[in-house]
Amino acid sequence: MERREFIKKISLLGGLALVSRYLPACRPVKEETAMTKVSLVKTADRVEGTRQAIKLLKINPVKGKAVVLKPNFNTADPAPGSTHIDTLRTLITTLKEMGAKKITLAERSGPGDTSRNIMEKKGVLRLATELGFDIVNLQEMPKSDWVLFRPPDSHWKDGFLFPRVCREAESIVQTCCLKTHQFGGHFTLSLKCSVGMLPPGLGPAGGEYSYMNELHSSRFQRQMIAEINTAYSPDLIVMDGVEAFVDGGPHMGTRVKAEVMLGSSDRVAIDAVGVAILRLLGTTPDVSRGKIFEQDQIKRAAELGLGVKSADQIELITGDKDSAEYAKKVKEMLGKG
Repeated sequence: MERREFIKKISLLGGLALVSRYLPACRPVKEETAMTKVSLVKTADRVEGTRQAIKLLKINPVKGKAVVLKPNFNTADPAPGSTHIDTLRTLITTLKEMGAKKITLAERSGPGDTSRNIMEKKGVLRLATELGFDIVNLQEMPKSDWVLFRPPDSHWKDGFLFPRVCREAESIVQTCCLKTHQFGGHFTLSLKCSVGMLPPGLGPAGGEYSYMNELHSSRFQRQMIAEINTAYSPDLIVMDGVEAFVDGGPHMGTRVKAEVMLGSSDRVAIDAVGVAILRLLGTTPDVSRGKIFEQDQIKRAAELGLGVKSADQIELITGDKDSAEYAKKVKEMLGKG
């Protein structure tokens, strides 16, 4: 081979090697699906169920942090109308055992009775003294303690006020119930629990304004519920499904024994599992209709990147035979829907 031809071939091979560094591989690479965990405990015991639901997740997002805890105290009605005191007590005790340096319960009630009266009726004020946690009554906060939040491409007219204590929290934990919603939300699970973070009558300019009127009068109510959730991201969610409302709600409805506790850090995933359980129990046409990930709250939240986008991304974690058998039924329902 002549020297000139040799150099030409070597240059060509070198060029191909260089180009190959920037070309995709010939063999297609299968993209891994990101999975998220939802723990499922089949139990009628809220104390053990709460502890086990958290333990199965094998996470500790609260150690050394000041935690804001958001319960469901819209009213003082018995669970699932509102958070059961046993669930709340166990959750706070567990968070302390996990190393939370401070716990602040932040909540707003209504319409109707005041947050302070409701928390007194539920025994929350006594529990705060007993266990040593703070309470922030969102119903009594001044304008200076709220920040205006405008989600992009939102159905809210001018965004909404959101509590500074939640926006600036080092860690947020939420506990919600398993129930339907008769006033347009269709279901009240984790995403819907966030509605209680909006002010009762305070507007963006500091005057009187009802975000609840704006929400309930809109045909995009369920999308707006999801959009509230863009203002924060919980580190841990515990859903109390020992009892459930399969119709009515949020304060009263047809009560059934679902005997399940759920845990996750993903609002979309835990709500999808909650809807699947409601369908297994037999629920309203609105909650039963169509695919689960086509439910307006869940669909909009997934579009906004607040959690998983399909049932295939949900991994149900259990720790015993009864829970595993029930999880199979839930997974089948998720697959159907």
